[in-house]
Amino acid sequence: MSRPRSGRGASASAPRASRPAGGARGVFVQSPKSDIYVALLGVSLGAMFLGCLLLLLVMNRYGFSTKVSSRTATTPAVVALA
Repeated sequence: MSRPRSGRGASASAPRASRPAGGARGVFVQSPKSDIYVALLGVSLGAMFLGCLLLLLVMNRYGFSTKVSSRTATTPAVVALA
């Protein structure tokens, strides 16, 4: 299906007989077709969705807790080795 575009580049002195019936004015342009880049956008959207889903599954293991708990205190010997 074509979409009408504004007739800025069209000649204003065109005879009325050459215009289509129904009063539609402008230049008809084909709608753009999908190419490989549109497919790549779809693949990247799917990968982002899958990554978010896997992140939610991993966070579910930890009960969505993001706080870090220290089990042992750091000793001066460990700090001195670093």
